[in-house]
Amino acid sequence: MKGSSVQPETPQAQYDELPARYEKLKTLWGEDALRAIVNAHVLVLGIGGVGSNCTEALARGGVGKLTILDRDVVEESNINRQSIAFYSTLGKRKVDVMEAMIKDINPEAQVKKVFGFLRQEEMESFLDEYARDVDYVVDAIDTISAKLKLAELAPNYSFKLISSMGGANKIHPECFKIADLYDTVNCPLCRIMRKEGRKRGIKQLKVIYSCEQPVDTNMGSDWERVERKDLGTASFVPPIFGQMIAGEVLRDLAGRLSPFLPSLP
Repeated sequence: MKGSSVQPETPQAQYDELPARYEKLKTLWGEDALRAIVNAHVLVLGIGGVGSNCTEALARGGVGKLTILDRDVVEESNINRQSIAFYSTLGKRKVDVMEAMIKDINPEAQVKKVFGFLRQEEMESFLDEYARDVDYVVDAIDTISAKLKLAELAPNYSFKLISSMGGANKIHPECFKIADLYDTVNCPLCRIMRKEGRKRGIKQLKVIYSCEQPVDTNMGSDWERVERKDLGTASFVPPIFGQMIAGEVLRDLAGRLSPFLPSLP
């Protein structure tokens, strides 16, 4: 994996009695479900607008073990949408800032950082190394070829997968939905993913997307290396995407998926 470096993880905490920060969560989920969340391991790929906000919500929601991957440092242009982006964090590696936030929320959290860029040709070896004991993978990466390779390989592993689609050039959160990729509409990224997914034999993929018509899009037809950094993004859209993904993951870990939504692996 290009430019990768890995930080060692710390032992995962085991609680006889849950800390006070979990009081409201215990009331909501019940102790058994909350302990399932606390003992869960979630891998978040991409610590940008969606990934950083999702990771923060997962940490606040009690997930005790997180592996995070990103290749970038915090830039001023990130401030409008990323939970880790402040003038005080400019120039710092996103995985380092994210780890500090997680530890400030939960000092006992087990965090593994991977600093690097994940390419499609490295996906299988990466998953073999980092995802064998993972319960959930959150795909918040921007490169479409890598997203497709992850979705293609996911059935070979025991983790569940949810993938973030296009939030750029969208301004109406009431249009955000969690659905199967092949049930999506009005999303240029989903259209490319559906077309290429069929070619690769991807039968289903749980995604978050917006059914709103894009305000404007310059995505074009080059699906191999489209990055959302080139598109306009509202301050509130990636955080809501990230929070909704975290909600889906936490509900699933707690055994409380919405009965009115289709059941997807």
